[in-house]
Amino acid sequence: MTSGSGATLPAGPKTARLWLVPALLLLVGLLFLGSLAIGPVRLSVPELLAALSGRGKEAHRIILLELRLPRALLAVSIGFMLGLAGAAMQGLMRNPLAAPSLFGAPQSAAFAAVATISLGLNDTLSWGLPVAAILGAFLSVFLLVAIAGRNASLLLLILSGLAVSSLAGAGTALAMNLAANPFAALEIAFWLMGSLEDRSMRHVTLALPFILVASLLLSTGRGAFRALSLGEEAAASLGVAVERLRFIVILGVAIGVGASVAVAGSIAFIGLVAPHLMRPLVNHDPARLLLPAGLAGAALLLAADIAVRIIPAQSDIKVGVLTAIIGVPFFLLLIVRQRKSLAGGLT
Repeated sequence: MTSGSGATLPAGPKTARLWLVPALLLLVGLLFLGSLAIGPVRLSVPELLAALSGRGKEAHRIILLELRLPRALLAVSIGFMLGLAGAAMQGLMRNPLAAPSLFGAPQSAAFAAVATISLGLNDTLSWGLPVAAILGAFLSVFLLVAIAGRNASLLLLILSGLAVSSLAGAGTALAMNLAANPFAALEIAFWLMGSLEDRSMRHVTLALPFILVASLLLSTGRGAFRALSLGEEAAASLGVAVERLRFIVILGVAIGVGASVAVAGSIAFIGLVAPHLMRPLVNHDPARLLLPAGLAGAALLLAADIAVRIIPAQSDIKVGVLTAIIGVPFFLLLIVRQRKSLAGGLT
Protein backbone atom coordinates (compact mmCIF):
# COMPACT_ATOMS: atom_id res chain seq x y z
CA MET A 1 0.00 0.00 0.00
CA THR A 2 1.35 3.45 -0.90
CA SER A 3 0.47 6.94 0.19
CA GLY A 4 -0.08 9.96 -2.00
CA SER A 5 3.56 10.92 -1.58
CA GLY A 6 4.70 7.58 -2.93
CA ALA A 7 5.90 6.27 0.44
CA THR A 8 5.23 2.63 1.23
CA LEU A 9 3.04 2.12 4.26
CA PRO A 10 3.96 -0.60 6.74
CA ALA A 11 1.99 -3.82 6.75
CA GLY A 12 1.85 -3.93 10.52
CA PRO A 13 3.86 -4.04 13.74
CA LYS A 14 5.34 -7.46 12.92
CA THR A 15 7.27 -5.97 9.99
CA ALA A 16 9.63 -4.15 12.37
CA ARG A 17 13.09 -5.66 12.60
CA LEU A 18 13.57 -6.41 16.26
CA TRP A 19 17.34 -6.53 16.00
CA LEU A 20 17.69 -3.02 14.58
CA VAL A 21 17.60 -0.88 17.74
CA PRO A 22 19.83 -3.24 19.79
CA ALA A 23 22.33 -3.36 16.91
CA LEU A 24 22.37 0.42 16.65
CA LEU A 25 22.81 0.77 20.42
CA LEU A 26 25.77 -1.61 20.25
CA LEU A 27 27.27 0.36 17.34
CA VAL A 28 26.85 3.66 19.18
CA GLY A 29 28.41 2.13 22.30
CA LEU A 30 31.44 0.86 20.39
CA LEU A 31 31.92 4.19 18.62
CA PHE A 32 31.55 6.03 21.93
CA LEU A 33 34.29 3.85 23.39
CA GLY A 34 36.42 4.52 20.30
CA SER A 35 35.85 8.25 20.69
CA LEU A 36 37.20 8.05 24.23
CA ALA A 37 40.22 5.99 23.20
CA ILE A 38 41.32 7.53 19.89
CA GLY A 39 43.32 10.71 19.62
CA PRO A 40 46.89 12.00 19.72
CA VAL A 41 47.27 9.94 22.90
CA ARG A 42 45.80 6.47 22.42
CA LEU A 43 44.18 4.97 25.49
CA SER A 44 43.59 1.26 25.91
CA VAL A 45 40.44 -0.12 27.53
CA PRO A 46 42.27 -0.84 30.83
CA GLU A 47 43.64 2.71 30.81
CA LEU A 48 40.15 4.08 30.17
CA LEU A 49 38.70 2.08 33.05
CA ALA A 50 41.52 3.14 35.34
CA ALA A 51 41.06 6.79 34.45
CA LEU A 52 37.30 6.57 35.04
CA SER A 53 37.81 4.93 38.43
CA GLY A 54 40.42 7.50 39.48
CA ARG A 55 43.22 4.95 39.72
CA GLY A 56 44.97 5.78 36.46
CA LYS A 57 47.54 8.37 35.51
CA GLU A 58 46.58 11.97 36.12
CA ALA A 59 47.32 12.87 32.49
CA HIS A 60 44.99 10.12 31.27
CA ARG A 61 42.26 11.28 33.64
CA ILE A 62 42.50 14.86 32.36
CA ILE A 63 42.46 13.73 28.72
CA LEU A 64 39.48 11.48 29.28
CA LEU A 65 37.27 13.51 31.59
CA GLU A 66 38.02 17.05 30.46
CA LEU A 67 38.60 16.60 26.72
CA ARG A 68 37.21 13.40 25.25
CA LEU A 69 34.20 12.61 27.42
CA PRO A 70 32.44 15.96 26.76
CA ARG A 71 33.26 15.63 23.06
CA ALA A 72 31.83 12.11 22.88
CA LEU A 73 28.71 13.06 24.85
CA LEU A 74 28.06 15.98 22.53
CA ALA A 75 28.59 13.79 19.45
CA VAL A 76 26.01 11.30 20.70
CA SER A 77 23.42 13.87 21.78
CA ILE A 78 23.79 16.19 18.78
CA GLY A 79 23.94 13.34 16.28
CA PHE A 80 20.84 11.77 17.83
CA MET A 81 19.05 15.10 17.75
CA LEU A 82 19.87 15.79 14.10
CA GLY A 83 18.83 12.30 12.99
CA LEU A 84 15.60 12.49 14.97
CA ALA A 85 14.82 15.99 13.66
CA GLY A 86 15.39 14.88 10.08
CA ALA A 87 13.05 11.90 10.47
CA ALA A 88 10.38 14.06 12.11
CA MET A 89 10.55 16.71 9.39
CA GLN A 90 10.34 14.08 6.67
CA GLY A 91 7.30 12.61 8.40
CA LEU A 92 5.65 16.00 8.77
CA MET A 93 6.34 17.19 5.22
CA ARG A 94 5.82 13.71 3.73
CA ASN A 95 8.95 14.32 1.72
CA PRO A 96 12.22 12.34 1.72
CA LEU A 97 14.35 15.45 1.22
CA ALA A 98 13.09 17.30 4.26
CA ALA A 99 15.94 17.95 6.68
CA PRO A 100 16.90 20.81 9.01
CA SER A 101 20.15 21.56 7.15
CA LEU A 102 18.36 21.91 3.80
CA PHE A 103 15.70 24.21 5.21
CA GLY A 104 18.00 26.74 6.82
CA ALA A 105 17.49 25.81 10.48
CA PRO A 106 21.21 25.45 11.37
CA GLN A 107 22.13 28.52 9.31
CA SER A 108 19.43 30.62 10.97
CA ALA A 109 20.40 29.34 14.41
CA ALA A 110 24.02 30.23 13.66
CA PHE A 111 23.00 33.71 12.50
CA ALA A 112 21.06 34.39 15.69
CA ALA A 113 23.90 33.10 17.86
CA VAL A 114 26.59 35.00 15.94
CA ALA A 115 24.56 38.20 16.03
CA THR A 116 24.22 38.09 19.80
CA ILE A 117 27.95 37.36 20.19
CA SER A 118 28.91 40.18 17.82
CA LEU A 119 26.66 42.60 19.68
CA GLY A 120 28.18 41.57 23.00
CA LEU A 121 24.89 40.18 24.34
CA ASN A 122 26.22 36.65 24.84
CA ASP A 123 29.45 34.73 25.03
CA THR A 124 30.10 31.13 23.99
CA LEU A 125 29.28 29.81 27.48
CA SER A 126 26.19 31.92 28.13
CA TRP A 127 22.72 30.40 28.51
CA GLY A 128 21.48 33.16 26.23
CA LEU A 129 23.36 31.63 23.31
CA PRO A 130 21.24 28.46 22.90
CA VAL A 131 18.09 30.51 23.49
CA ALA A 132 19.04 32.88 20.67
CA ALA A 133 19.93 29.95 18.39
CA ILE A 134 16.61 28.23 19.16
CA LEU A 135 14.68 31.38 18.25
CA GLY A 136 16.59 31.64 14.98
CA ALA A 137 15.93 28.01 14.09
CA PHE A 138 12.25 28.30 15.01
CA LEU A 139 11.83 31.33 12.77
CA SER A 140 13.48 29.60 9.81
CA VAL A 141 11.35 26.43 10.02
CA PHE A 142 8.20 28.47 10.60
CA LEU A 143 8.97 30.61 7.54
CA LEU A 144 9.61 27.53 5.44
CA VAL A 145 6.34 25.85 6.36
CA ALA A 146 4.47 29.14 5.87
CA ILE A 147 6.05 29.87 2.48
CA ALA A 148 5.98 26.36 1.05
CA GLY A 149 2.49 25.52 2.29
CA ARG A 150 0.98 22.25 3.36
CA ASN A 151 1.27 20.35 0.08
CA ALA A 152 4.47 21.83 -1.29
CA SER A 153 6.25 20.21 -4.19
CA LEU A 154 9.80 19.01 -3.82
CA LEU A 155 11.10 21.88 -5.93
CA LEU A 156 9.26 24.49 -3.84
CA LEU A 157 10.69 23.03 -0.64
CA ILE A 158 14.23 23.13 -1.98
CA LEU A 159 13.89 26.68 -3.31
CA SER A 160 12.32 27.91 -0.06
CA GLY A 161 15.05 26.29 1.98
CA LEU A 162 17.71 27.80 -0.29
CA ALA A 163 16.22 31.27 0.17
CA VAL A 164 16.09 30.95 3.97
CA SER A 165 19.64 29.54 4.10
CA SER A 166 20.99 32.29 1.85
CA LEU A 167 19.36 35.01 3.92
CA ALA A 168 20.72 33.53 7.15
CA GLY A 169 24.17 33.14 5.61
CA ALA A 170 24.19 36.75 4.45
CA GLY A 171 23.11 37.89 7.91
CA THR A 172 25.90 35.84 9.49
CA ALA A 173 28.49 37.34 7.16
CA LEU A 174 27.21 40.84 7.95
CA ALA A 175 27.35 40.18 11.69
CA MET A 176 30.94 38.97 11.36
CA ASN A 177 31.90 42.03 9.29
CA LEU A 178 30.43 44.33 11.92
CA ALA A 179 32.15 42.54 14.80
CA ALA A 180 34.31 44.97 16.73
CA ASN A 181 36.95 42.36 17.50
CA PRO A 182 38.58 40.73 14.42
CA PHE A 183 39.77 37.81 16.53
CA ALA A 184 36.18 37.17 17.59
CA ALA A 185 35.15 37.15 13.94
CA LEU A 186 37.86 34.58 13.15
CA GLU A 187 36.75 32.43 16.06
CA ILE A 188 33.14 32.62 14.86
CA ALA A 189 34.20 31.60 11.33
CA PHE A 190 35.84 28.43 12.63
CA TRP A 191 32.88 27.77 14.95
CA LEU A 192 30.45 27.97 12.02
CA MET A 193 32.30 25.16 10.26
CA GLY A 194 31.00 22.79 12.91
CA SER A 195 33.34 21.31 15.47
CA LEU A 196 33.35 19.33 18.69
CA GLU A 197 36.91 20.29 19.61
CA ASP A 198 37.75 21.91 22.92
CA ARG A 199 34.30 21.35 24.35
CA SER A 200 33.79 20.98 28.08
CA MET A 201 31.09 19.64 30.35
CA ARG A 202 29.77 23.19 30.49
CA HIS A 203 28.85 22.87 26.81
CA VAL A 204 27.16 19.54 27.54
CA THR A 205 25.06 21.09 30.30
CA LEU A 206 24.15 23.96 27.98
CA ALA A 207 22.86 21.74 25.18
CA LEU A 208 21.63 18.53 26.78
CA PRO A 209 18.52 19.86 28.59
CA PHE A 210 17.24 21.45 25.38
CA ILE A 211 18.02 18.31 23.37
CA LEU A 212 16.11 16.15 25.85
CA VAL A 213 13.08 18.44 25.68
CA ALA A 214 13.22 18.48 21.88
CA SER A 215 13.49 14.68 21.71
CA LEU A 216 10.43 14.29 23.93
CA LEU A 217 8.44 16.75 21.81
CA LEU A 218 9.30 15.03 18.54
CA SER A 219 8.63 11.57 19.97
CA THR A 220 5.08 12.50 21.00
CA GLY A 221 4.03 12.70 17.35
CA ARG A 222 5.45 9.36 16.24
CA GLY A 223 2.06 7.66 15.93
CA ALA A 224 0.59 10.56 13.97
CA PHE A 225 3.28 10.40 11.27
CA ARG A 226 1.94 7.05 10.05
CA ALA A 227 -1.56 8.50 9.60
CA LEU A 228 -0.13 11.68 8.10
CA SER A 229 1.53 9.68 5.32
CA LEU A 230 -1.99 9.16 3.94
CA GLY A 231 -2.46 12.92 3.63
CA GLU A 232 -3.60 15.67 5.99
CA GLU A 233 -7.32 15.15 5.36
CA ALA A 234 -7.09 11.43 5.97
CA ALA A 235 -4.99 12.00 9.09
CA ALA A 236 -7.52 14.53 10.40
CA SER A 237 -10.34 12.05 9.81
CA LEU A 238 -8.40 9.55 11.93
CA GLY A 239 -8.25 12.00 14.81
CA VAL A 240 -4.83 13.55 14.24
CA ALA A 241 -4.61 17.24 15.21
CA VAL A 242 -2.52 18.25 12.21
CA GLU A 243 -1.98 21.88 13.18
CA ARG A 244 -0.91 20.89 16.68
CA LEU A 245 1.45 18.25 15.27
CA ARG A 246 2.97 20.79 12.90
CA PHE A 247 3.64 23.23 15.72
CA ILE A 248 5.14 20.52 17.96
CA VAL A 249 7.51 19.37 15.20
CA ILE A 250 8.57 22.93 14.36
CA LEU A 251 9.15 23.69 18.03
CA GLY A 252 11.01 20.44 18.66
CA VAL A 253 13.27 20.86 15.64
CA ALA A 254 13.98 24.48 16.57
CA ILE A 255 14.88 23.65 20.17
CA GLY A 256 17.07 20.68 19.29
CA VAL A 257 18.85 22.17 16.29
CA GLY A 258 19.27 25.54 17.96
CA ALA A 259 20.87 24.02 21.05
CA SER A 260 23.13 21.84 18.90
CA VAL A 261 24.33 24.75 16.79
CA ALA A 262 24.92 26.86 19.89
CA VAL A 263 27.61 24.49 21.18
CA ALA A 264 28.96 22.82 18.03
CA GLY A 265 28.26 25.13 15.11
CA SER A 266 26.65 24.03 11.85
CA ILE A 267 26.89 20.27 11.25
CA ALA A 268 25.05 19.51 8.04
CA PHE A 269 23.44 16.48 6.39
CA ILE A 270 23.27 14.17 9.42
CA GLY A 271 19.52 14.80 9.51
CA LEU A 272 19.23 13.88 5.84
CA VAL A 273 21.48 10.83 5.67
CA ALA A 274 20.50 9.03 8.89
CA PRO A 275 16.74 8.66 8.14
CA HIS A 276 17.44 7.46 4.60
CA LEU A 277 19.81 4.77 5.81
CA MET A 278 17.23 3.50 8.31
CA ARG A 279 14.02 3.85 6.28
CA PRO A 280 14.27 0.53 4.38
CA LEU A 281 15.06 -1.27 7.63
CA VAL A 282 11.77 -0.15 9.22
CA ASN A 283 9.70 -0.91 6.11
CA HIS A 284 9.33 2.83 5.37
CA ASP A 285 7.19 3.27 8.50
CA PRO A 286 7.53 6.93 9.63
CA ALA A 287 6.34 6.05 13.12
CA ARG A 288 9.11 3.49 13.61
CA LEU A 289 11.79 5.58 11.92
CA LEU A 290 12.39 8.13 14.67
CA LEU A 291 14.47 6.14 17.17
CA PRO A 292 16.59 4.28 14.58
CA ALA A 293 17.24 7.54 12.72
CA GLY A 294 18.34 9.21 15.95
CA LEU A 295 20.69 6.35 16.83
CA ALA A 296 22.05 6.29 13.28
CA GLY A 297 22.68 10.04 13.53
CA ALA A 298 24.59 9.51 16.78
CA ALA A 299 26.68 6.78 15.16
CA LEU A 300 27.40 8.91 12.08
CA LEU A 301 28.54 11.93 14.06
CA LEU A 302 30.67 9.80 16.38
CA ALA A 303 32.29 8.15 13.37
CA ALA A 304 32.89 11.50 11.67
CA ASP A 305 34.41 12.96 14.84
CA ILE A 306 36.74 9.96 15.14
CA ALA A 307 37.67 10.30 11.46
CA VAL A 308 38.74 13.94 11.77
CA ARG A 309 41.21 12.92 14.47
CA ILE A 310 42.90 10.19 12.44
CA ILE A 311 42.90 11.81 8.97
CA PRO A 312 46.45 13.12 8.46
CA ALA A 313 46.40 16.90 8.07
CA GLN A 314 48.53 19.87 9.10
CA SER A 315 45.57 21.42 10.93
CA ASP A 316 42.48 19.88 12.48
CA ILE A 317 39.67 19.17 10.05
CA LYS A 318 36.29 20.42 11.25
CA VAL A 319 33.67 17.70 11.62
CA GLY A 320 31.07 19.91 9.89
CA VAL A 321 33.32 20.06 6.83
CA LEU A 322 33.60 16.26 6.74
CA THR A 323 29.85 15.68 7.10
CA ALA A 324 29.23 18.15 4.27
CA ILE A 325 31.77 16.41 2.01
CA ILE A 326 29.98 13.12 2.63
CA GLY A 327 26.46 14.54 2.64
CA VAL A 328 26.51 16.59 -0.57
CA PRO A 329 27.06 13.59 -2.91
CA PHE A 330 24.37 11.73 -0.97
CA PHE A 331 22.02 14.67 -1.45
CA LEU A 332 22.76 14.82 -5.17
CA LEU A 333 22.00 11.10 -5.44
CA LEU A 334 18.64 11.70 -3.78
CA ILE A 335 17.96 14.56 -6.19
CA VAL A 336 18.59 12.21 -9.11
CA ARG A 337 16.16 9.70 -7.63
CA GLN A 338 13.56 12.45 -7.18
CA ARG A 339 13.84 13.88 -10.70
CA LYS A 340 10.24 13.07 -11.53
CA SER A 341 8.99 14.93 -8.46
CA LEU A 342 11.17 17.91 -9.30
CA ALA A 343 9.98 17.92 -12.88
CA GLY A 344 6.40 17.86 -11.59
CA GLY A 345 7.14 20.94 -9.50
CA LEU A 346 8.05 22.86 -12.64
CA THR A 347 4.73 22.39 -14.35
